[in-house]
Amino acid sequence: MTEQFLQNNQVTIAGEIVSGFTFSHQIYGEGFYMMDVKVNRLSEAYDIIPLMISERIIDVSEDYVGRRVEAHGQFRSFNRHENGRNHLVLSVFVRSIEFSGEEEEHSRPNQIFLDGYICKEPVYRMTPLGREIADILIAVNRAYGKSDYIPCICWGRNARFAGTLEIGSHIALWGRIQSRDYQKRLSDGSFLKRTAYEVSVSKMESLEMAVK
Repeated sequence: MTEQFLQNNQVTIAGEIVSGFTFSHQIYGEGFYMMDVKVNRLSEAYDIIPLMISERIIDVSEDYVGRRVEAHGQFRSFNRHENGRNHLVLSVFVRSIEFSGEEEEHSRPNQIFLDGYICKEPVYRMTPLGREIADILIAVNRAYGKSDYIPCICWGRNARFAGTLEIGSHIALWGRIQSRDYQKRLSDGSFLKRTAYEVSVSKMESLEMAVK
């Protein structure tokens, strides 16, 4: 059963470490830490992806900034309560990691596969330039009755397809994790810079027929 939950949420990230470790939490004496990895896109842009990693996998006392790594794991979420509201926090939960050469290139340095269920009404719309776009939230089951809630963005025909989905629809999707900076307005009128993470969908399909 655990293997099934490992298969329905698969991530590979390859890029450059751009931060040190910050402590996240501890479970049964095992410490977990956060670090950021810069992943280049096909264009000159890039994404900064947060990784959560166990101290049993990597020596968190070392400085790895500037090193290139390839990490495999799952895209996880949890709710953090702050200012009276729940804030969805997303990161790649690392199961294995290895260092790669400085000049080594990866054909697909940022890829994700998710098998889950639509858990919020999809939002389909058109951009001012007439491009189709849809936002979906997918629940991916995890062991012990838990789930990860992953926001995804679809374009073009994927957006049209997403707009037809209902809450509870079983789907599979492929894509990449992307980061996006935005300004959050606070109650005192000031702004706080934040980063949102989502899956940019390249392919998706319905799994409804497969379970009938």
